[in-house]
Amino acid sequence: MRVYEYRTMRGLINRLRDDLNNKDFVLLFAYNGTGKTRISMAFKERGKTIAGIERDTLYFNAFTEDLFHWDNDLDGDTERHLKINSDSRFFSGFRELALEDKIREFLYRYADFDFTIDYESWTITFFRGDQDFIKVSRGEENIFIWCIFLSICQLVIDGAEAYNWVKFIYIDDPISSLDDNNAIAVASDLSKLVREGKDKFKTVISSHHGLFFNVMCNELKKNDHKKYFLYRSKETDVYTLRATDDSPFFHHVAMLSELRQAVDSGLLYTHHFNTLRAILEKTASFFGFKDFSTCIHGVDDEVLYARALNLLSHGKYSAYEPMEMGDDNKQLFNNILNAFLDRYEFDLPELLVEQNNQDEQP
Repeated sequence: MRVYEYRTMRGLINRLRDDLNNKDFVLLFAYNGTGKTRISMAFKERGKTIAGIERDTLYFNAFTEDLFHWDNDLDGDTERHLKINSDSRFFSGFRELALEDKIREFLYRYADFDFTIDYESWTITFFRGDQDFIKVSRGEENIFIWCIFLSICQLVIDGAEAYNWVKFIYIDDPISSLDDNNAIAVASDLSKLVREGKDKFKTVISSHHGLFFNVMCNELKKNDHKKYFLYRSKETDVYTLRATDDSPFFHHVAMLSELRQAVDSGLLYTHHFNTLRAILEKTASFFGFKDFSTCIHGVDDEVLYARALNLLSHGKYSAYEPMEMGDDNKQLFNNILNAFLDRYEFDLPELLVEQNNQDEQP
């Protein structure tokens, strides 16, 4: 598998834009903390300097959700609205094109509430059944904003003049914290949309969600696209793109490689138990096993290992608030990982590789 390395984000962005000269789609798998949102914004900004134009990229990322905020009617506590930042170019032609019906076409696939848009006050009111002015949950709000984005993409496909500037669409983690059913549904719907629009725009999609990424890979496998595992070394700040055209599940192998490096360095944290269990569960699913513990069945201390993973992977451990393991748990983690790798002989890559002289265009 070919590896590309970039010392600057500009070099990485040039690589992605070059790929889209010949491909319809680029798919990126990357862990949280890699800088996916910053990369999507840099991609958007790069279009201005390359083409000397005002804009060429419609994007969806964490900033898109910030274009909306709640008015909770603190005085009356009855008429709650979601307010729209109408100054954003994201909403070009929003009023004239009356998007409600297009939004509903997508929204009804995922949710059971409805809405109205007041274009004078730029507010959205939600209702469910006979309940008016409801405040939808955070997840429902995210779904609604995602459906607005999908409806705008549909306008681009339909040739709406207000969005004729769109040449690229960059989507980063479209719905955070998806359950498996929604991950599959969103990926399936998105793949149909970008396939339909491939003659109008080129698309980059990045995600940390393994199931979503794999569904996108499978849905687009017959189309002209590139798949990469994106990695950023915290030690050198070098970006690495590893082509995974022949191995769409490579990110699971990359996660194992990181765990192996963590063991070797002695820097093991509590959240690593969550990661290891997730890998065992995916391996079990791949082989058709009902339980992750089957992956270590027959090894010495298999009962101890299974119980340890059950107990130690259920804590709400965050990769952003790491707690280092005690020495006993480090040894236990090492034993479980080794037992798993001895049974399934993965060819683990070296992710922290030497820099080479990639041609970074000006």
